[in-house]
Amino acid sequence: MDIAQEIKDRVLAAANALYEQGGRVEFPTVAAVRARASADMNAASLVMREWRRSQTAQPAPVAVEVPDKVRAANGVAMSVLWAEAQALANASLLTAQATWDAERAEAEALRGELSDAFENQRRELEEAQKQNEIQAEEIARRAAESEISRVELAKMTERAGTAEARATEIERRANDLAAELERVHAEGKVERERRANELVRLQDDRDQVRGDLAGVKASADAERQQHAEQRKRAAAETLRVAERMTKAEADRDQERRDAGKAREDAARLQGMVDAMTTQHSELMRAVVAAGEMRKAETPATGAAPASGKKKDQ
Repeated sequence: MDIAQEIKDRVLAAANALYEQGGRVEFPTVAAVRARASADMNAASLVMREWRRSQTAQPAPVAVEVPDKVRAANGVAMSVLWAEAQALANASLLTAQATWDAERAEAEALRGELSDAFENQRRELEEAQKQNEIQAEEIARRAAESEISRVELAKMTERAGTAEARATEIERRANDLAAELERVHAEGKVERERRANELVRLQDDRDQVRGDLAGVKASADAERQQHAEQRKRAAAETLRVAERMTKAEADRDQERRDAGKAREDAARLQGMVDAMTTQHSELMRAVVAAGEMRKAETPATGAAPASGKKKDQ
């Protein structure tokens, strides 16, 4: 497997740094080096194998077989030399065996580390898958909520349009009512002016009636003895007229307080005016009738002294 030199450098730098931090007592694990170097597990394990081999390999002499010519040329010396060479070869073999045992132990340790790292990655992968499933469920739930929100938004938009239309209709009706209110105010103003004029006329009529009543009362007082019944009727009529005039004044005050009921008050006031006019006419007729009765009785009263004069003569 070809590994980029930049990745190798990162892994070697991480391994040396962790080895130094550990006091050069034991080799750092592949997982620790991988995490520090930010490399994948395969690259980290291969580079770490070479790094550990470089830490344990020691130079050893190589045993070479003595050629026949050399052995023949120097038998005894060759035997001694060969024995020494065998010793050196055995030492080299022992060294190679020790190196191989160390590498095998290192490989076993590396295999265990790789196994642990694989298990850790498997657990991390399972946890990531669980998180992905949770996130997928959350995304699905949010998508459903988004769809619901979209439907609700459409409904709210429709309701907003309906509300806007209703607001426009309400505004139109409000404008119509405002125009109607303005018209009613104008009519009420005209009606109030008319009623004010009518009240002035009624007050004039009342003053006239009071003057007429004063004249009637004076005539009734002068003729109290002869016209007791007429005076009683006139007094009663005067009382009724006074009560009606008082009621008219009270109605006038009520009318001023209830300016908003212009038409009803105007109709009621017109009725009162008509009634007062009728009463005034009746009263005037009664006054006229009383005057005619008085005139009718006056000749009879004057004839009596004439007869007496004749009688005296």
